[in-house]
Amino acid sequence: MPEHFSINVVSTGSVRIRPQHRRGDGTPMLWWLGTSQRWTESLPINVYVIRHGGRVILFDAGQDRRSVTDDDYFPGGLAGLLYRRLARFDIEPGDTLVARLAELGIQPGEVTTVVLSHLHQDHIGGIAEFPNATLVVSRDEWDAAMAPRSELAGFLREHIDQPGLSWDRISFSALPDAGLAPFDEGYALHGDRALTLLPLAGHTPGSMGLLVRVPGIAPVFLVGDLSYDIHLLDDELVPGAGDRARMVDTTRRVNMLRRRTPGLVVLAAHDPGAAGALRTAQKDRMGA
Repeated sequence: MPEHFSINVVSTGSVRIRPQHRRGDGTPMLWWLGTSQRWTESLPINVYVIRHGGRVILFDAGQDRRSVTDDDYFPGGLAGLLYRRLARFDIEPGDTLVARLAELGIQPGEVTTVVLSHLHQDHIGGIAEFPNATLVVSRDEWDAAMAPRSELAGFLREHIDQPGLSWDRISFSALPDAGLAPFDEGYALHGDRALTLLPLAGHTPGSMGLLVRVPGIAPVFLVGDLSYDIHLLDDELVPGAGDRARMVDTTRRVNMLRRRTPGLVVLAAHDPGAAGALRTAQKDRMGA
């Protein structure tokens, strides 16, 4: 492992979703959301913790425990009914992001950057906990979250646009690195080629992923909710929540990048196999 670099995964509790949410079957979302009687097994709510160049960088910020303890966390009315139908969370006191980071020896004030794959509530839960951090989000995602009635699209504005937070709303530009084709636009986080943000629109309008390329370790691509099970990517099977056509197009781009990048490890936010895949990749590379 290169000096001053590490990547870990922690989980801020677990979530159960509808089977059609994890793997879309062509049924409109409002139909399966309103009629499904089944839930998946418990899935992790993953946050990726990167230490690189003296910085502590988080990819996503998990689920806020208040969502299971505070009756007013979710909206009322029709929107609240949809949220209750969408997911069931299990978050214990020790599952908060601050508690999970403490297990890695990291205090909130040490976190310098929080990259948000998108702004759904199970990815922004800990954003207010890091007083020294810059929160990085795509401009398209921010605009979608601030649009009228955005709570019906999964954005809880009162938990996103909180006072005192430092936001960096980024736009993608042309990439000089032809090796990232078919992605031709991206954003170098902190100006560092080792950490490249790539657009992954589909699940939400401004979803993005983080490609980590550090010499001496397997390359890692953090893809948020593009998939809930990386094995589904091979067959271009996408989640049932989002713009299906855009998710299929984005999935094809990711698969092309996988073929062009030997050893690339793709890690999603709710994939039960993500932690094991990360451990295996690190072990294999260290033993190489």
